[in-house]
Order: sequence, then C-alpha cells, then structure tokens
Amino acid sequence: MAVLGVVSPHIVLSLPTQIPPISSHSQYYLTKRKALIFTSSMLSSFINTSHYSPATAFQIELPQQEEDTLVHLFQETSPSVVFIKDLELTKGSNDSTKVLADDENAKVEGTGSGFIWDKFGHIVTNYHVIAKLATDNSGLQRCKVSLVNAKGETIVKDAKIVGVDPAYDLAVLKVDVEGDEVKPVSVGNSRGLRVGQSCFAIGNPYGFENTLTTGVVSGLGREIPAPNGAAIKGAIQTDAAINAGNSGGPLIDSSGHVIGINTATFTRRGSGVSSGVNFAIPIDIVVRTIPYLIVYGTSYKDRY
Repeated sequence: MAVLGVVSPHIVLSLPTQIPPISSHSQYYLTKRKALIFTSSMLSSFINTSHYSPATAFQIELPQQEEDTLVHLFQETSPSVVFIKDLELTKGSNDSTKVLADDENAKVEGTGSGFIWDKFGHIVTNYHVIAKLATDNSGLQRCKVSLVNAKGETIVKDAKIVGVDPAYDLAVLKVDVEGDEVKPVSVGNSRGLRVGQSCFAIGNPYGFENTLTTGVVSGLGREIPAPNGAAIKGAIQTDAAINAGNSGGPLIDSSGHVIGINTATFTRRGSGVSSGVNFAIPIDIVVRTIPYLIVYGTSYKDRY
C-alpha cells in the first residue's frame, strides 16, 4: 500500500433492433444522444382526441443530462479544494515573502491537496502531506497553499499548522483570508454509504491542479495504516483514481457533500502505478476530530 502526498444513476432504455411504427401518426425516433418520444394516436380508439392538442414531442437528454450534472458538480465543489506545496528554503534564507512570490529560494519537497473547512481559513488535509513541516527542527520548512476566493481569483497564502493527529492521518492548516471570501466544503456523512454508489475525487495528482476522477464506493469498513504505525479502521474503498498529490483532497458524493478524505492507494509492486484499490478516511471520523485540532491542536484522546 502506498500513502499518497455527479454521475447520476444510469438510465437504460431496452429497445428492439427495429421499431415498427405504432400508427401513421406516431413513430419512435432514436439518435445517438437523445430519444424523441411522441404521443400515440393509438389512444384515439379509447377516447375522442378531437378535444386535445396535436401530438406533443418530449425530448429526453439522457447522456447529456448526466454529463451536465457532473460538470455542475465539479464547478460547485472545486473552489473549496486547495493545492498544497511543501517547500524547503535554501540555507541562509528565511524570507518567506519572496518564497511565496516566486519559489526562487525554495525547493519543492512535495505537493498535496486539502479543502477549506470554514470561512476563517482553516484547511483540512492529511498529516502525511505536511509531516515534514510538522516535524521540522531546522526552521527551513514552509507550506504554501493555492486557493480560490469568491471572485474566482487564485490566491497564494503561507499556511501554518494549527493541529495534527497522526493516528488518523489528519491535520489542520490556517491561512490568512482577511479581505477574501472563501467557500467551505459541504460536509456530508459516511455512516449511510452503500457499496456501488457514485463518488468523486478532486485533487492535484502529480501537481496537476483541479483534477476530477470518478468511480464508486467499492467497499466499506477497510483498515489502512496510519503514519504513526497504528491502524485506521472503517476506511472507504473506492475505484475513483487516487494518486500521489490527491492526498488530503475530498471524496464527494453525487450531491457534492464530502464523505471522506482521499488518503492511500495500493500500487503494483515496483511500478508506483495505482491498482485502482484506493482508500479514504470517513468524514465521520474527520467531523469528530477536526474541532479538537482547531481548538486544542491535538485530538481529544491526546489531551488526557
């Protein structure tokens, strides 16, 4: 296993190979992307149609409607997803302002994803995405976050760690959003998930920003390793593509609600290529943990 840095239900129409006309006044017409269904004058044998309007055409855009729904889902949810860069300053440089401007004095150590938790600039991600910053003793580690404000403008901010929980591979960052309105995610729940339902991952695999992948919930109640060596139980398995850089990004349902945090994938031995067996931390665990990280910097269990 490697830890990583709306399609609506299909509508199937069963139709014979050839469709004979129902009457001289009505036919079925099929095209590649739509079905035109006409009311049949066959009803005239049962009722007097002289009091009714001529046959009306109903157009059903099946594939197009499905595609438009998915496009709308991405447009509504992607502004809540952020791009995280881990940077290491060159020795002798501590000018984070210049680093944010052009990265000239910094080396990119890794990239990952996250999502906006609230309007105050708190960002949720995986602990392993910012582990180097969390354990830095040199003072040279920085974290830069790219996000979109309410005007659709991309802004870049220096992020600070607010709290971490390695046992659940969770972390909270904070960026200064004064003067900028941001869009928090819509939080769902994971307790009612069903195997087979559609799900979607948004993130930045291999540094490619704002990438959407689609799939289904492949399994529930899985167990994956945590950065501290413990086991995270109850993980969501999905075949939505998750790769390096997707870590910390949201797994969402067809309503746009976050149901998990994309965290890990199995890879083919020696290839580094995802096998299609991917995992997300359930949002119910996140909802229980994040408020404590924001207020206390540690999870509830670590406070005692």
